[in-house]
Amino acid sequence: MFIFRDKSQMPTPEKSLPGRAQVMQVTNRHFVKGTPIQPPFPAGTLSALFGLGCFWGAERCFWELPGVYSTAVGYAAGYTPNPTYDEVCTGLTGHNEVVLVVFERERIDFDALLRRFWEAHDPTQGMRQGNDVGTQYRSGIYFFGDDQQTSAKASMKRYQEALTKAGHGAITTEILPAPELYYAEDYHQQYLAKNPNGYCGHGGCSVAYPNQGASQK
Repeated sequence: MFIFRDKSQMPTPEKSLPGRAQVMQVTNRHFVKGTPIQPPFPAGTLSALFGLGCFWGAERCFWELPGVYSTAVGYAAGYTPNPTYDEVCTGLTGHNEVVLVVFERERIDFDALLRRFWEAHDPTQGMRQGNDVGTQYRSGIYFFGDDQQTSAKASMKRYQEALTKAGHGAITTEILPAPELYYAEDYHQQYLAKNPNGYCGHGGCSVAYPNQGASQK
């Protein structure tokens, strides 16, 4: 019944799927790191939330970084409560596929995560990433607190300058307060570690993030 719908257009709240009250049950253990993927997280850690296309490859981009304590994938910035993957794929929930990154602030800073975010995808494509088309593949930074908001906006300005010099178009990334995160089904969590030959559409646009201040200790 959804075959003719343009999935690159956000639904209205009134036309989004109703969802459910039941919360998705997931295994609270990172397949690679062995750490929890759900809160509470240890003292000294902070959270970040990003959307950069298919969350299978996006999650791996972050769990590989030294200082990242845990990662998880889910759905956010839409309307449908507790959606399923199949529902998100209809384009009728408004959700984005996102990655939760929990990082140790004494080992890696938010700017280092922003560097990985910008370089790992093409943020100029709107409601798509490569061959993946739909609102769930849009670029987004969902900030926790004023400091992350300030850093995110400054980083977008810097990266836009670099992209413009390289002949690329305008960034379409949305920068919003972190919305409620609905965890994705177990089989999506750390998908590329469980399925090493699985699909990954992340390649970036070969433009380096210009800020040299991002640090890993």
